[in-house]
Amino acid sequence: MSLLEVASAQKRGEKRGITSICSSHPWVIKAALNGQDDVLIEATCNQVNQYGGYTGMTPANFYDYVKKIAEENRFPFEKIILGGDHLGPNVWQDEPAAEAMQKSKVLVMDYVKAGFRKIHLDCSMRLADDPPGALNPEISARRATELAKVAENNYPNRNMPPLYVIGSEVPTPGGTQSEHEEIHITRVQDVENTLAITEQLFKEKGLDSAWTRVIAVVVQPGIDYGDNFFVHYDRNLAHDLSRFIETQPLIYEAHSTDYQSPKALSGLIEDHFAILKVGPALTSAFREAVFSLALIENELIPKKLQSNLVTVINKDMIKNPKYWGKYFKGSNLEVTLARKYSLSDRIRYYWMDSSVQNSLNRLILNLTDIQIPGQVLHQYGLIETDEAIPSKNSISPQAIIINRIDEVLQKYRVACQSE
Repeated sequence: MSLLEVASAQKRGEKRGITSICSSHPWVIKAALNGQDDVLIEATCNQVNQYGGYTGMTPANFYDYVKKIAEENRFPFEKIILGGDHLGPNVWQDEPAAEAMQKSKVLVMDYVKAGFRKIHLDCSMRLADDPPGALNPEISARRATELAKVAENNYPNRNMPPLYVIGSEVPTPGGTQSEHEEIHITRVQDVENTLAITEQLFKEKGLDSAWTRVIAVVVQPGIDYGDNFFVHYDRNLAHDLSRFIETQPLIYEAHSTDYQSPKALSGLIEDHFAILKVGPALTSAFREAVFSLALIENELIPKKLQSNLVTVINKDMIKNPKYWGKYFKGSNLEVTLARKYSLSDRIRYYWMDSSVQNSLNRLILNLTDIQIPGQVLHQYGLIETDEAIPSKNSISPQAIIINRIDEVLQKYRVACQSE
């Protein structure tokens, strides 16, 4: 089901939604292409931009990257919706507004020209020469309108214009630092204000058609997670927010839905948070499967031939603490455990490093060349406990990894389907 179909179904009172895959990890993308439905895959401004982002990919590079994975897995590329998340000056907050916004315009132009259709405009951050304190919502909306005009002037397929998402009230990217932090829920009056100001500015700039394609607004429904905790969705707390959107032609987009229970995900969809963004929960599932395979390798493969994957990636993280150093606090043991097992999954930034890739490839090759005893797969949780234990290896390491990621995705598929 496409984004427009999801929005229309919601307005007809149907319980429908779509999962937003917020990951560039190739194994995650491959797992997401396992089904038959349309797949929404998003890249953030930090991850993919005109300078390469932390993945080293421009929007055009990312488009080609996803297309290649789709072709390798025989998935129709036309069923993939590419989205740009938090497009705006976030990467250039330390620069004056004129410079940051000029770079933001190039960012948006590159995304739409590359073929990204879902465009989340986010100009909520204060820039270097803005007054101290929170940015005035009207300034934020005005800047987002400037970026919408760039998108409208540059999208290549005139039969497939951009679909916009506005708003920026989201949980802390990558998770909250403490479970004692109060979970904020977006106020209805703030959503009303965002919609009213943005609509007025769009129409003042002649973007009436673009406004009809604003399909969703980002809000915080009261969900979050941190290194070792998560907060489940409470429908009662989000009741007013849920009822308000029923009076509008839009749906909600919920960020950081990672680790929510099937019941919570279903409740979010029913309450019109119809775009569910998930990322770290998927890469965490990948890590769980790979670490389990590494333990199996330790038992079945001679020591001199082992990949030593866990040791290799741990050394890589220590050597380059850029993506975790300022986030993990506590004793040496606590930090070591967080590097490996934190729900924020900051280990995800290291999987594509060459040394880690070589080690991962060795692990998979080692376990592909042998038959893993069924009882060993059972011991490490890689087959369901109620399944019959196979006498011979009937599942490849690759399939084990994909299956583990798919277990997470399946919760979303079920929640997003109409009852």
